[in-house]
Amino acid sequence: MRLLWQLPAVVAIAFVGGQAVNVVAGNPWLTFVLGAVTAVLAVLVYRWVVRRTEQRPVTELAGPGAPLALGRGVLAGFALFAVVIGNIALLGDYEVRGWGTVTGAVGLVGFMAAAAVTEELLFRGVLFRIVEERTGTAIALVLTGVLFGLSHLFNAHATLWGAVAIAIEAGGLLTAAYVATRKLWLPIGLHFGWNFAAAGLFGTEVSGNGTPQGLLDAVTSGPVAVTGGSFGPEGSLYSVLFCLLGTGAFLWLAHRRGNLVPRGGRAERVDSVTTLAR
Repeated sequence: MRLLWQLPAVVAIAFVGGQAVNVVAGNPWLTFVLGAVTAVLAVLVYRWVVRRTEQRPVTELAGPGAPLALGRGVLAGFALFAVVIGNIALLGDYEVRGWGTVTGAVGLVGFMAAAAVTEELLFRGVLFRIVEERTGTAIALVLTGVLFGLSHLFNAHATLWGAVAIAIEAGGLLTAAYVATRKLWLPIGLHFGWNFAAAGLFGTEVSGNGTPQGLLDAVTSGPVAVTGGSFGPEGSLYSVLFCLLGTGAFLWLAHRRGNLVPRGGRAERVDSVTTLAR
């Protein structure tokens, strides 16, 4: 029953916000504003619907420590993508041709903020959290990771391999970040930092979306296994490798903190444990 209320509520905000952003896609300033408004509204709606349907404090979006957790996530997302693009560049498959546009990057801030917030609320906040209660952490991670990958097949330049890569990378890394902290702020920051670094800073494609140009005018060329081809660097084996390493680190941390839910059981964690979100 919770799913029947929470899922449509978040999907509705994501759809309406996405349509509004698409309408003003040619205006980076309006894109920034509407993207930011969509992100804020999504958080407010999620808090309201979860509080109403579960009759509990929405601890996964608790205010204390949120700015710090978001900031850490953004920096980690930037750093992780920088490592990926750095390795591609070392092989000569990434080239900066000049400067892009500052206003384009501004618009991408709003676009990526809306995407990061709505997708994390939907896939980690609603789907993973509820499925995990019934199946345990491992099964829920796999199931929601597959769904997350499949959702990217609707993008303009989507590929089957790109969807598989997203399922492994983001489906694993972002879910593991949530499990390690039991807060949504860190995965939201990671998601935004990675996406904005890809498009807003390094000027590459993001998930085959046909992403607008950011700060740099850059191009990738070379084997699809290295560059990700038309899908973007998320389809690179480098992304798969480094995100898998990050997933393993977060799951190890979650295990140490007692945050893993056994198959068919309840979480064996202690809420008072110190987390990255504090």
